Amino acid sequence: MGTSDATAKVDSPYLRSLLAGGLAGTTVDLSLYPLDTLKTRLQSSAGFLASGGFRGVYAGVGSAVVGSAPGAALFFVTYEGVKRSLHSGSFPVFGTTGLVMGVDEGGHARLVSRRSAWSEPVVHMAAASLGEVAACAVRVPTEVVKQRAQASQHPSSLAALQHILAQRRTRGVSHVWRELYRGWGITVMREVPFTVIQFPLWEGLKAWRRRTQGHDIVSAVESGVFGSVAGAVAAGITTPLDVLKTRMMLAREKTSVLPLLRQILRDNGPRAFFAGIGPRVFWISAGGAIFLGSYQWASNAMGGGA
Repeated sequence: MGTSDATAKVDSPYLRSLLAGGLAGTTVDLSLYPLDTLKTRLQSSAGFLASGGFRGVYAGVGSAVVGSAPGAALFFVTYEGVKRSLHSGSFPVFGTTGLVMGVDEGGHARLVSRRSAWSEPVVHMAAASLGEVAACAVRVPTEVVKQRAQASQHPSSLAALQHILAQRRTRGVSHVWRELYRGWGITVMREVPFTVIQFPLWEGLKAWRRRTQGHDIVSAVESGVFGSVAGAVAAGITTPLDVLKTRMMLAREKTSVLPLLRQILRDNGPRAFFAGIGPRVFWISAGGAIFLGSYQWASNAMGGGA
């Protein structure tokens, strides 16, 4: 909803998503990086102090700088593209209950699908899930390099990357590829449930605000507040998956999810799965405000009104 593409400052909705997403990703990752470092060290099997404690909280920031913009941009291009495709009728949308007379984006009367109350959340869940899978192509290697520097396994993200790449001589290119994408499965398992909770909630709160205020544009501040609430809820629920993902990426040798799960339960008990929940909820709540607030600001400024 919002400003039509015909009057937008940036005509292509995909270019708007690319630019707004890149800006949002870089802004949030750099502003909240120290909290991310502390959360990683709290979840490390080596322990908080052994992993660096409060020292060098910007360790590994180089990989975040490189990976933030493309990862977030890829997410939003996919997310907005899937939403548009589902809403346009290019693919069947779950929950439609027939056709009614409506108005298209150009203001022309035509028959449109009447959607049930739960079809919009389903669209948002599908779009967010596919967006996360796409973004993980960039996010996972970035996370592997970043977290190894954060946990003081290497002095910098560059040193962590060089260590992984150097293994090509002794263990081959396929091993390097597996190292860079270590934790791919558990990252997707964490990110998809997270976005399935966060984005329908964020979109639902924005839709509620549009109904109550009587116009289509949601401000950056409002979007930021809704993003903060949605992020906090999603972060708390998915913390156990985040712990698994962190332990897997920091492990000296590649390990599978179930053996790692059993090891954590045996060595540390169930409470270990909520290690770092305080910094994680605070970080993602603040991050949701910055990320989705700045995305909304950039989208509104370019005429998108996402």
